[in-house]
Amino acid sequence: MATCPRCLGPLTDDHRCPRGWLRRLGDSLSTVAVGGIVGTVACFALEERPTGALVLAAAALGAVLASALRQAVGPRF
Repeated sequence: MATCPRCLGPLTDDHRCPRGWLRRLGDSLSTVAVGGIVGTVACFALEERPTGALVLAAAALGAVLASALRQAVGPRF
């Protein structure tokens, strides 16, 4: 089987090279940031005066869930 000279992946009929590493990094960081913000907002919506540790844990959970959802739904390369 032939390989792509650009990305060294298998060269099939429907081959598309993945985007550049900077674009993929930006997409991942923006997904994690949005998930962290959503987690923080949800924490403040449920608790009137949350502690710092609870806000940090909610932001981390939101970021992890957003990243997992993006990987599950996103395109496969």
